[in-house]
Amino acid sequence: MIRVLRVLCLAAVLMLAGAAPAAAHNVTVGADLRIAQTIAGTEVTVVIKGTKRVPGPLQIGVIAFQPVTDVPVALELRSVADGRTVTGVARAAYEPQYTQLKVDRTGPHELTLRAGNETAVVPFRVLVDRGSAIELLIYGGLLVAALLMIGGLLTGALARRNPAMLLTGGAAIGLTVAAMVVIFEPLLPAVPPDGAAPTVAATVGAGAAATGGRPFVQGRVATLPARPASGEEFTLRLDLIDGSTGRPVDDLVLHHEALAHVIVTSEDGRYFRHVHPLRTAPGRLEVKMRADRPGRYLAYAELEREDSGGQLITGEFSVNGDASDASVGTETPVEAVTPLLQPAAPVAGRPTTIELGTTGTVRPWLGMTGHLIVRSQDGTFLGHVHEMGTPGPRLRFTFSFPSPGRYLAWAQYATGDHIVTAPLTINVTASGASQ
Repeated sequence: MIRVLRVLCLAAVLMLAGAAPAAAHNVTVGADLRIAQTIAGTEVTVVIKGTKRVPGPLQIGVIAFQPVTDVPVALELRSVADGRTVTGVARAAYEPQYTQLKVDRTGPHELTLRAGNETAVVPFRVLVDRGSAIELLIYGGLLVAALLMIGGLLTGALARRNPAMLLTGGAAIGLTVAAMVVIFEPLLPAVPPDGAAPTVAATVGAGAAATGGRPFVQGRVATLPARPASGEEFTLRLDLIDGSTGRPVDDLVLHHEALAHVIVTSEDGRYFRHVHPLRTAPGRLEVKMRADRPGRYLAYAELEREDSGGQLITGEFSVNGDASDASVGTETPVEAVTPLLQPAAPVAGRPTTIELGTTGTVRPWLGMTGHLIVRSQDGTFLGHVHEMGTPGPRLRFTFSFPSPGRYLAWAQYATGDHIVTAPLTINVTASGASQ
């Protein structure tokens, strides 16, 4: 009998040793939050370090991706639940020093950023992991097993065979319970962390019942002033509306480290900007820009709504001015490159690998090593893919062009303290065309 119990104990211990850690599915708790912003004429990423307890410290830093000279960013952290605020100052830099603010509770918060004459309000949630009944079963079973095992050994040493068998059997049961809970725990519903958003309820209505989730956003692109002049600063505004309610959409989720990615190009493709607008009010995103040439401009906004999906909102605007004053307008370093294409003559509907070299040491930007943005000649199509993770000083992208024709493309990556843009032109043939 004692031998059988010992075998059970050993089997339980082995199962525990090979089991996956509990709560491994809580990938957002304790993780850093990274939010790209285009503010005060520079591209930055605001980093909110994950916190393990409340009340406790919340560390915030601002990473600069373009040359800056110690730009101060005023911070104001406000709890949405009780309105309590704390303030501090961070400085945008290549390697920032983190500012520590005290957070008193979990749940929804707003981080207000002020730099230059611009203000952004970033909504986020303070999440802290909490113990669950499953963890109590695991650790309780291990504790009981340990106590009974010690008791059984001591009792056996005193030559009390029957009590020792009972204690050892109890230890085996405790270990078995703990092991079984660990094994089946991944199959159980996840325990939400403290501060998590309530479960999104299905929207009432036949459309929601058929599709589930929330509808796509209706967006409107405008400029202030309505007709900007070339060379002068203007504001590009994006208003987001829920078409089923008419209310502002204020439930965007981070999509590749940004609430929205806005691409602006001139009709001829010689002007290109990839920016990350500021949330200035519920359902409103804004970014300050300058256009270097008169004419028609195309704007594209990539974003994702909570419990919905990724979508692309498009718009256009016109700029007044003298065409003789135009210049290349990326406002970021431009690198002339000759890409290596495989196949050499891309075919519509088939994957094409685009490879190019880099200068300097590349560092991640927006969670990726590199970005490739592709626009059709007429502007009716926009695509965005990421680098394939190629080691070394080269970037590789794979993209399938939807139709034959001429495409404008821009490869982007971060190196040192700036973002490099490499413009490309790619001609795509039809399937079955002669090579």
